[in-house]
Amino acid sequence: MSSRGGSLWNNPTLNLYLSRSHACGYLADRLAATLFVDPEVAMNDILYAFLMERGFRRSGGHVYCPYCPTCRACQAVRVPVVDYRLPRSMRRVWQRNQDLTVRMMLPAYTQERFELYRDYINGRHQGGPMANPSPDDFMDYLIAPWSTTRFVEFRQGERLLMVAVTDILPTALSAVYTFFRPDEAARSLGSYAILWQIHEALGLEKSHLYLGYWIAECQKMDYKARFQPLELYQGRQWVRFLRGPSAAPESSFGGEAEQDGSCAP
Repeated sequence: MSSRGGSLWNNPTLNLYLSRSHACGYLADRLAATLFVDPEVAMNDILYAFLMERGFRRSGGHVYCPYCPTCRACQAVRVPVVDYRLPRSMRRVWQRNQDLTVRMMLPAYTQERFELYRDYINGRHQGGPMANPSPDDFMDYLIAPWSTTRFVEFRQGERLLMVAVTDILPTALSAVYTFFRPDEAARSLGSYAILWQIHEALGLEKSHLYLGYWIAECQKMDYKARFQPLELYQGRQWVRFLRGPSAAPESSFGGEAEQDGSCAP
C-alpha cells in the first residue's frame, strides 16, 4: 500500500505494509491486523508527528497503527493539555508524589532501568508475549534511533521508582511507555506519570499529550479515559470525548479549585 504525501513528508511515496490477521491481544473474540510504515523510510520527528496526528504510533523504531479486518475498537487518544484540570482524586495523586525527584535523561540501557522494566513486565504481563524480557527487548521496544526521546526517572532519594519513556515532538509530547515498582501501588505511579507529562507539556508550550490507543471494552486501558477532556481520532479527525460529569471541583496543578469544575469545550 502507498500514500501520497507531498513535500511535507519529503517522500513522494510512503509505503505501508499490512500484517496478516492474528488473535487480538486485548479482546479475546477479535482478530487484529497492523498497518506498518515502511521501515526503510527516513523517519524523523516532523514526519512522525504528522503520522501521529493521523492515528499512528511507534514501537521501537517501527511506526504503525491498528488496521483490523472487522473491528475499529482501538482509538488513538490524546489530552489537550491546556484544557486539563485536576479532579480531586488526581490532585491527591499529584500531591502524594511531590517527594519524588524527577530527571529527564537520554534514552539508554542501564542495569537499574532494565531490572525495573523486567520486574514490571513480569508482574503485570506474566505469561504474555512481553514476559521475561531480555536487554535487547528493552532497547528494541523503547528506543527509536530517529526519535527525540527522554527517559524520565522518578526517584525517592536514590531509589528508582519509575521511568516514563516520553517522545518530544514539535507541538506535543507522547507517552510511549511507563514502568514502575509493583510494590508502590499506593502512590498510583502510572497516573502520576501522565499528570507529570501533562504538566511538562504545558511548561514546554506543547498542545497535546498523546496516550496511545484506548479500547473502551478493555479494562486494562480504562485509566486513559480518566484524563478528561480526551480527544479521540475518529473518521480521520480528532473529536472531543467526555465521559460523565465531573465528580468534584477541579483545579490547576498549582491553583485553587475552580467553581464550575468543567472541562467541556
